[in-house]
Amino acid sequence: MSITAKGLIKLGYTPETDFKLRDDGDGVYIAEWNHADTQPTEAQITTADAEWHTENDYKNNRRPEYPDIGDQLDDLFKQGAFSEEMTATLQAVKDKYPKE
Repeated sequence: MSITAKGLIKLGYTPETDFKLRDDGDGVYIAEWNHADTQPTEAQITTADAEWHTENDYKNNRRPEYPDIGDQLDDLFKQGAFSEEMTATLQAVKDKYPKE
């Protein structure tokens, strides 16, 4: 288990406002808790972090494999719609990293 900013964000808290994390070499911990709610447990934060990754990792995995946005716009301009080739390229990335 571990404390992560993404886990706390998923739980609805704002970094640097509601909490401040620190790592002095022994692992991340909550250095300041400034929210009226009771500080979540490490297990709650870990669960929320896993949920955040389930919801968002596909976006981060897709991004570097998509064609450059300039190439996409150029194709769209020249074809009046995406060409079959560009559509297939985009769909292949979406299929490789499905939204769960």
